[in-house]
Amino acid sequence: MTNDLTTSSVARSNVLNNRYALSQLESHLSLGGLRIENELIFFKSHVAELLDIDERTIDRYLAGHETELKQNGYRVVIGKSLKNIKLAQVDDINVVDLIGAKVPALGVFTFRSVLNLAMLVTESERAKVIRSRMLDIVLDVVAERVGGHTRFINQRDQDYLPSAFMEDSYRKQFTNALRDHVDMGNHKYAVYTDKIYKAVFCENAREYKQVLRLADGDSTRDTMYAEVLKTLASFESGLAVSIQNKAQELGRKIKPSEVDQLLDEAAANPYLKPQIDDARTRMASRDMGFREALHQKLEAYVQAVPEADFERFLGERSQALEDRLSDPKLLAVLKRLKDR
Repeated sequence: MTNDLTTSSVARSNVLNNRYALSQLESHLSLGGLRIENELIFFKSHVAELLDIDERTIDRYLAGHETELKQNGYRVVIGKSLKNIKLAQVDDINVVDLIGAKVPALGVFTFRSVLNLAMLVTESERAKVIRSRMLDIVLDVVAERVGGHTRFINQRDQDYLPSAFMEDSYRKQFTNALRDHVDMGNHKYAVYTDKIYKAVFCENAREYKQVLRLADGDSTRDTMYAEVLKTLASFESGLAVSIQNKAQELGRKIKPSEVDQLLDEAAANPYLKPQIDDARTRMASRDMGFREALHQKLEAYVQAVPEADFERFLGERSQALEDRLSDPKLLAVLKRLKDR
């Protein structure tokens, strides 16, 4: 997996799906364009000049990346839409000359699709400069909105604290089952934590910390997304019950090999598979998009971060943990979770 904008559609989408970054990019890059009906548009000739390429090169990229560019705003206008563009610019001689009085159709780029094209074009030094500036601005925007702490961006999600409390409750249920029903020394807690981590997201605690560049004393669960915590809670809860039932059935504490068998059965449970797949996708995709961290064992699960996630972690409804803890409604929810 690469973050090279020219080769990675995921990396390109992670820029273009971030509306907070797009706003700053429009302001700082100053690419020009025409403001028509409250939309910034560019003609092919504008884009060719911006990127210092000829229009045939643009045509080649349009042919090779048509679906992606259209998804990001490129379109061919005809009929009334074209007429409105001509009428809006009737006093601009240069624009009238560019369009032509009798042109039946016109390819139009939005600001977003111009950025998209700039991320694709490899023949242009200007495009390369725009890409470099683009990445700097995107990183600055994310860092500014999260107070410089992308390591804990997961905690800005309004679902994080309830999920963390719920997972902690099921975690105690699981560790109690290990304590009371498994014939193994105290290292069993770390051993089976690692095995559950590997079952859910393919990494043990040490590997996870290395990917996120956490210190030895940092808590892994403080950095996990709500969906990952919920999946861990489901796994721990089910495994705790299985351990207890097995020990009661045999009338003794069970051996590590017997716990391993129960854990393998839980990992293969079709009822858990959708949750596990979802947790892997969200962890891999968000950590790549927000933290620039690649979980190599989850590389196949990496997708573009959707626009909704940028709202969830960077938007007005997201909050730093200390701010969220001052919300009396949330505190009431957490108290119910603690007391259940």
